[in-house]
Amino acid sequence: MLKSTQITEPETIMRLQKYMSQAGFCSRREAEKYITAGRVKVNGAVTKVLGTKVDAVADRVEVNGRLLAIVDRSVYIALNKPQGYVTSCNQDGDNIVLDLVDITDRIVPVGRLDKDSTGLLILTNDGNFHHNLLHPSFDHEKEYVVTLSKPLPDTCLKRMAEGLPMMGTRTRPAKIKKLSPKRFRIIIQEGKNRQIRRMVRKVGGNVTALKRIRISNIKLGKLPPGQWRYLTDAEKNIF
Repeated sequence: MLKSTQITEPETIMRLQKYMSQAGFCSRREAEKYITAGRVKVNGAVTKVLGTKVDAVADRVEVNGRLLAIVDRSVYIALNKPQGYVTSCNQDGDNIVLDLVDITDRIVPVGRLDKDSTGLLILTNDGNFHHNLLHPSFDHEKEYVVTLSKPLPDTCLKRMAEGLPMMGTRTRPAKIKKLSPKRFRIIIQEGKNRQIRRMVRKVGGNVTALKRIRISNIKLGKLPPGQWRYLTDAEKNIF
């Protein structure tokens, strides 16, 4: 009796959505919209079939006339982290930020936002970028909008701006701008564990919402909660 032989596809064969994502054009979900709208060609022919498979080496894929190609690449992503997600690559019983980014590249978060905080989070597979963005010697600014349960006197905001004793050291001077009786914007150049929440508690306040809106020259902008985008060349070249 002849033994049956299982034929497996080469590793270069993949679904069209995956190819578009790995080429850095868009996410897989967004790729489906391009495909069904008839904006994608494979070897010169429009395809609207979501299950279409392509050979990453042999086939030619175009979107709106732009030729896509998969290359070995570093990945740099900005995510608008929603409340309730943990900044971790693996956490039993919790939603993790990697669940929100539908790409096949292995990426890790740069720094942290606690579970209750929201806003800008950077993810990458570039070790040097990860290290340099976190290292205090580069003095990268991090900007947040803070919402309080009750107003704080201006003297308390001034104390935080000047620096506070905390965890065996002292926080560096910060820039603070009052937005309303219960909201202010703060810019810091460090990232101690739950630092802003601890600073507010130390002057007698309580944070009800904390949103990061900028890291260095990378801005959250109008990116919706739970959505992500690739960094621009200018945003990547900050060192």
